[in-house]
Amino acid sequence: MRSFPYAVESGAGPRTIVLLHGFGACGDIWRDVAASLATEARVLAYDLPGHGQSLESEGLGGAKPAARAILADLATRRLGKVHLVGHSMGGAIATSMALADPDRVASLTLLAPGGFGPEINADLLRRYAAADGRKQVRASLAAMSGPRSVPPDHVVDALCRMRTRPGQLQTLIDMAAAMTRDDRQGIIPRAQLDMLDMPVMVVWGAEDPLLPVEQAEALPSHFHLHHVLDAGHMLVEEAPDLIAEIVRRNVRRRGRRLRPPLDASAG
Repeated sequence: MRSFPYAVESGAGPRTIVLLHGFGACGDIWRDVAASLATEARVLAYDLPGHGQSLESEGLGGAKPAARAILADLATRRLGKVHLVGHSMGGAIATSMALADPDRVASLTLLAPGGFGPEINADLLRRYAAADGRKQVRASLAAMSGPRSVPPDHVVDALCRMRTRPGQLQTLIDMAAAMTRDDRQGIIPRAQLDMLDMPVMVVWGAEDPLLPVEQAEALPSHFHLHHVLDAGHMLVEEAPDLIAEIVRRNVRRRGRRLRPPLDASAG
């Protein structure tokens, strides 16, 4: 019987920050970011459906099913508004969550998010999916990072542990094939992005070899954009202190008002 996605909770505070990793990773990759944010907020770092301790959870089959599963888990935890942070595939899931239930999402921080354009380095993603053993995992992480970035040992260790779970490697291979059919990724329609009225921050590495940074050029005008020079796709691992600070800044922002205010003279 399937269950809700697994999450590690840390910290306490008036805000709840939800961390959603990218494809092929797990909640442990947020270690340094979560530790920084947990000094002032409640932090939930999920293993996404099909990954780690959520290998057989609800939500397999794309961003929308995963979004529904995580929203359902948040509802069981009786949380109010949450601040979503998503990297790559996790960014597509976070966006889907915000579109499906905007009243539950206080802010959206998207790190090189999936679904913002059809282009994707499909060969690189498939190699990462099939990486088996420490040497291959490290090489795949390095290939997706900036030219001077070195994959952290704790991330390599976490991904290697995750991939020893029975069925994990084949699940990743199958997911990568579905995500990159015809060497393209699915896209989130621009008209839907325009409707997001919570604070939205998009962060992109200037040297991203997986999802081209040019996908950030056509964002809605109310989205904030932060380029990270010399960084590649693996922003959580490459610049954890910067990412934590960007999240802090975004959760303090106020969204635009799309819905008309109530007429005080009515009634």
